[in-house]
Amino acid sequence: MTHTVHPYAHRLGIIRDWKSRWFSKTPAQYRENVMIDSSIRRFLKKRLRGNYITSVEIERREKIVKVLLKTSRPGLVIGRGGEGSIKLAKELEQLVRKIKGVEPRTVKLDIEEVRSPESQAPVVAYMVAEGLEKRMTFRRVLKQTVEKVMANRDVQGVRIAIAGRLGGAEMSRTEEIKKGRVPLQTLRADIDFAREVAYLPYGVLGVKVWIYRGDVFTADKRRTDAEGRGINSARVGVRPKGLVSAPVDGLRNSAL
Repeated sequence: MTHTVHPYAHRLGIIRDWKSRWFSKTPAQYRENVMIDSSIRRFLKKRLRGNYITSVEIERREKIVKVLLKTSRPGLVIGRGGEGSIKLAKELEQLVRKIKGVEPRTVKLDIEEVRSPESQAPVVAYMVAEGLEKRMTFRRVLKQTVEKVMANRDVQGVRIAIAGRLGGAEMSRTEEIKKGRVPLQTLRADIDFAREVAYLPYGVLGVKVWIYRGDVFTADKRRTDAEGRGINSARVGVRPKGLVSAPVDGLRNSAL
């Protein structure tokens, strides 16, 4: 039997970075930071549902919490004249103050636009959930969404799964549609994953989306960047072609 792992966590430290970036001095401070992060993420997931948020990244200094929102519709979050973002930052500060045993902290909010929303799994998952909540047939929603996603040139494969009382049936079941390649075991594969819930009168439907956006070759990228800037490849951790490492005793360099 295989183990099911989250595609994002599976690639941490390889082609992915952590979404919460900070350090703590004591275990008590670590607990506080985790409580603040989880509270902010839960609040934003509920507050900004429908605004096509792709990710929430959190960084912090000693008394400042910096929240980076990535969305394909920044105008909905920012609002007219920046009123929406200012109001949201104040709501986050009030949220942090309500947490027991946590000192008040300043929250800074940054909003970044995502250029290609069809290649982002959270956006696609919400599109599916939105179609289901509008009482469209689930097969039609799946086919239309897959065609729209595959039309994006950055996408090489997509897989969508929905589960629950599909069509109002008494017994729940799972339906899935797939197009292209989705290599989950390849660590260099750039796979985006998201979950979403569609709320219907007869229950909730779960939605899962996997999107494959090609492979990421970090070593090749560093080599091409170094050659383009005229930097010696040995300085960026890439071994020059034709050289073999010297043995310790003789301290000789041999070229092939």
